[in-house]
Amino acid sequence: MNIKVGIVGGTGYTGVELLRLLVLHPNVEIKIITSRSEAGNNVADMFPNLRGHLDLQFAPMDNSALKSCDLVYFATPNGIAMQWTRELMNAGVRVIDLAADFRLKDVDVWQKWYGQIHTCPDLLETAVYGLPEINRARIKNAQLIANPGCYPTAVQLGFLPLLEHGIVDPDSLIADCKSGVSGAGRQPSVGFLFCEAGENFKAYAVSGHRHQPEIKQGMEFVLSDHGHLDQQVDFTFVPHLTPMARGIHATLYARLNNSNVDLNQLFAERYKDEHYVDVMPAGSHPETRSVRGANTCRMAVHHNKGSSKVVILSVIDNLVKGAAGQAVQNMNIMFGLDEKSGLEGIALIP
Repeated sequence: MNIKVGIVGGTGYTGVELLRLLVLHPNVEIKIITSRSEAGNNVADMFPNLRGHLDLQFAPMDNSALKSCDLVYFATPNGIAMQWTRELMNAGVRVIDLAADFRLKDVDVWQKWYGQIHTCPDLLETAVYGLPEINRARIKNAQLIANPGCYPTAVQLGFLPLLEHGIVDPDSLIADCKSGVSGAGRQPSVGFLFCEAGENFKAYAVSGHRHQPEIKQGMEFVLSDHGHLDQQVDFTFVPHLTPMARGIHATLYARLNNSNVDLNQLFAERYKDEHYVDVMPAGSHPETRSVRGANTCRMAVHHNKGSSKVVILSVIDNLVKGAAGQAVQNMNIMFGLDEKSGLEGIALIP
């Protein structure tokens, strides 16, 4: 199978990460990469790591060229994909949006958190949330995928087995998360300059982060899907900025309503068939560098038997499993390919 792919917005960190993965994918032909600011310039001049692998120029937005693709990725700021998606879908094109345009089902909640009017709210119900470990069957037949955010991926995968088995108090959940600077995107900002972010560590958006409703929605979907229909999630989420380029480390806390369960066995059993979730031995400490450049969520469970408290450590590369890698994983599922195609790279150490 040869999948003709278009990428809208190929100049950001998620865009170049998507290109890095797709140029080596055995079933992908990249047809067009758009950029308003860089149209006419060689992609490999901006991203020299792609020299010898990609011989394309950035193109202006060309809907006719995009309509000739089998799949279009949007690696754009929030609010762009929704302007073009309906027309592409009407032409039979499949769409994966790496931004947040289709992640939330409630249009009022979306508009509150993203500060824009949603131009195609009817597509919010059509979109499938692209977390394969939860929605693989739905992803397979989807035309529109809402690729999850980076924090939501690390947090939901960490809490997922506990929620599915109903052994955790959904009002007790705490997600204490740290992200590398690339999570803020490639646009210049004073707070992300080297002298500002280097040798520094700080929390931000403590009063409310836009990934919070996405995490809440995802966890409540899991509860509902497993028969816990009357339960809602009320959790604390605090993100932090760390002086590294890539990586997310989520330290997750919960209160158990059954403290005699072998949690490590529970997690190992839940993820035994998931190639991109690695449950480490009990008491381990996964490191962000162990997943740098790889499409892996690595986690460990810390629980003293009989205690009502559990701590889960969950790490991902925010640009791979937290963005571009997960988007490629979703593409593989949608087109009936081996889910691992194009994603077998090993993490970089050091």
